[in-house]
Amino acid sequence: MITAVVGANWGDEGKGKITDMLGEESDIIVRFQGGANAGHTIVNDYGKFALHILPSGVFYDHTTSIIGNGVALNIPELVKEIREITDKGVPMPKIKVSDRAQIVMPYHILFDEYEEERLAGKSFGSTKSGIAPFYSDKYAKIGIQVSELFDEAELREKLEGIAVKKNILLEHLYHKPALDVDELMQTMSEYKKMIEPYVCDVGTFLFNARKEGKRILLEGQLGSLKDPDHGIYPMVTSSSTLAGYGAIGAGVPPYEIGRIVTVVKAYSSAVGAGEFVSEIEDEAEADELRRRGGDGGEYGATTGRPRRMGWFDAVASRYGCRVQGATEVALTVLDVLGYLDELPICVGYEIDGKVTRDFPTTNLLKKAKPVYETLPGWKCDIDGIREYDKLPENCRKYIEFIEKELEVPIKMVSNGPGRHDIIYR
Repeated sequence: MITAVVGANWGDEGKGKITDMLGEESDIIVRFQGGANAGHTIVNDYGKFALHILPSGVFYDHTTSIIGNGVALNIPELVKEIREITDKGVPMPKIKVSDRAQIVMPYHILFDEYEEERLAGKSFGSTKSGIAPFYSDKYAKIGIQVSELFDEAELREKLEGIAVKKNILLEHLYHKPALDVDELMQTMSEYKKMIEPYVCDVGTFLFNARKEGKRILLEGQLGSLKDPDHGIYPMVTSSSTLAGYGAIGAGVPPYEIGRIVTVVKAYSSAVGAGEFVSEIEDEAEADELRRRGGDGGEYGATTGRPRRMGWFDAVASRYGCRVQGATEVALTVLDVLGYLDELPICVGYEIDGKVTRDFPTTNLLKKAKPVYETLPGWKCDIDGIREYDKLPENCRKYIEFIEKELEVPIKMVSNGPGRHDIIYR
């Protein structure tokens, strides 16, 4: 059986820690979508790390880390991350990169920047990592697969055709310098040298691993509400954030993904634009939670931007678990909330005078007002507690209220940033 670790919310749920922890009992960890546009923060014996492309299980000697075909592969970023972790004393991980993965090209990053600049106040709040232009090209069938780096003549011909299209946009829409195919070929030659040691037929590798009974873990990026089909479109990412996409982005049978650990945050946070119903309107209150939140505060692992803060949203989280197909929930950053006298939970949305418990489409979400139920806080530090029944009563009531709302069992409760700051239920 394959396990997937995915997010129920807007991303930033703490998936990195849960993947790192479950990596201990896995043989292979696969990133199956997204690119360097989001980060996972990991705290372990080697230090604190923000990973963007590498799977969160790279810190174990016994695991193989895989970049699947569904990933937007930024080759210099991957090489930089490998260097950063090994420079801090982490043993060189075993890494395999799918020969079918496609490459984030230098012009993807430029087009991302140019489009955000052009849109100005109406921009999507992109991380400017080239992700939307990358996936646009992939589905327009003008992307570059890793395997294509190894055929110079074909690659040049393809890039010449791409440059014709891109240069029209660069000249007439963005008023920027044209692409130079010779320069691009030089860059591709450098990329080839960087990536060559890791290239693998990942589909065959995983097929054989499954036959041998190896334990495979799929690691998702961002969360349900950033999915292009089921999220807050158009303020979403450009690849599917759902466990179901793991079958496609890794190249495994869908029926083998039998355990879907969906990570849910004990309060809400979001980076970037988009509808966010339970957002805390009092800036001082939001800033207090932001400062205390996460490990060292709620700031994007990729952008460093302050996250938008909100109370727990049961409507969005239940929906997020449902579209993931959650078999269990890991509830994270519960320890952060110990300073509060009371804890509002958004249990419904009021839209045009009617209250709903169902998560609506974006046009209705714009009108939604939160309906809160308030629970008493536990007013103490829960760090270091490892047994569920040792938690304060009000803390257990908060967890059990959320579990009832989610309609999925909460099997793990994270109460600190470290690998073993976890309570199993």
